[in-house]
Amino acid sequence: MTVVLSVLFVLCWASGFVGAKLGAGAAPVTTLLMWRFLLLAAVLLPVARVTRKRGGRPPGRVLGRQALIGALSQGGYLLTVYAAIQLGVNTGTTALIDGMQPLVVAALVGPLLGVSTSRRQWLGLVTGFLGVLVVTLGDASANGSVPWWAYLVPFAGMLSLVAATFIEQRSPSPVRPLTGLTVHSTTSAVVFTALALATGGGVPPADPPFWIATGWLIVLSTLGGYGLYWTLLARVGVTRVNALMFLMAPVTSVWGAVMFGEPFTPVTAVGLTVGLLAVVTVAHRRPRHRPAAGARGKRAPAGGAVRPVGRTAGGPAA
Repeated sequence: MTVVLSVLFVLCWASGFVGAKLGAGAAPVTTLLMWRFLLLAAVLLPVARVTRKRGGRPPGRVLGRQALIGALSQGGYLLTVYAAIQLGVNTGTTALIDGMQPLVVAALVGPLLGVSTSRRQWLGLVTGFLGVLVVTLGDASANGSVPWWAYLVPFAGMLSLVAATFIEQRSPSPVRPLTGLTVHSTTSAVVFTALALATGGGVPPADPPFWIATGWLIVLSTLGGYGLYWTLLARVGVTRVNALMFLMAPVTSVWGAVMFGEPFTPVTAVGLTVGLLAVVTVAHRRPRHRPAAGARGKRAPAGGAVRPVGRTAGGPAA
């Protein structure tokens, strides 16, 4: 089941970059994100209200933490990704920068969560980063019309998602998946509505491509991508989930080649192979030996496959 969820997660998360490309020419970034989350919140809030009668309302501090997670994982992350693509950065190159997330997480997971990353996993992480770099380096160098600073924009978004991940992992009070997704989406709706109205982009265009992109992003990217991200985070740990990010750039490059005619070369195929190898390396589990009789305590397995302090299931990806 975990393998199936992982495959679906990669496809749904990569769909966010494709959806951003679909909507990039139809409306400003803030307009697209405003209506994406307004519609999603309009659906989720009544459902959450009905189901809350059975489970009760979480304390205000828990909802506040979830609002912060939503602002970082959706607000900060998505705004930068969409802005980069609208500035002309290729979908594959944007996914490359997003693919640096596993290395950042691996470097911080020990000091912040007390979870070790094994040498084998470090090897897989570095290998995956090199594979992703090979896939998209050609795209970045060939895109001479894009200003250099545009490539720093999605980097800031990646750091925003990393921050949200660690805040969630350290949450002392888990919330139900629907509650987390509703709070995240409602927070994003407020943030992006304020930004869109402040910049004069509150009125949506009537063009079908805009609404197609909006529906695409709601169903695949938000419900699928973010939902599976938090679900897998609770099931297999932060290091293994973030190793899947190495597949985003190759998969997005293939998808972009099919839908938008973006270049797909043998180098892309090599990068995809290297990315798959990296994921297998990081996700490999060593045989676990039963402790001797009388042994006390358990040692946390390397790679973050421990149950996090608190769990939520929030709502992408891009």
